[in-house]
Amino acid sequence: MFDIGFLEILVIAVISLIVMGPERLPQALRTFALWFGRIRQQFRSVRAELEDEIGIDDVRRQLHNENILKDLEDAKNNIADTMNSNSTEADQTENNTSKQNSASDILPSPDKNQK
Repeated sequence: MFDIGFLEILVIAVISLIVMGPERLPQALRTFALWFGRIRQQFRSVRAELEDEIGIDDVRRQLHNENILKDLEDAKNNIADTMNSNSTEADQTENNTSKQNSASDILPSPDKNQK
């Protein structure tokens, strides 16, 4: 949430100790933690209320379903492309085989009985 490092927290702690003194610092930290917790709780409450009002669950579910449908469509296209490429390769192989067969039909086969 905040970009505060260890060094900054240490500086704040030392300054707080100097300003408030060791007697009042524990009570001040408890009060700060209490207020911080209340603020976080209020933010969570407001967020949950807004999500309920706009129906964020329905929107998330719809987006998820759209992503699934898109993935299914992509898979369907990939399968169709693979089938088309395999069909094309099979046709080419069949054409090559038929050309070889027709070429062997045209050429006379050597007769073993002739010398």
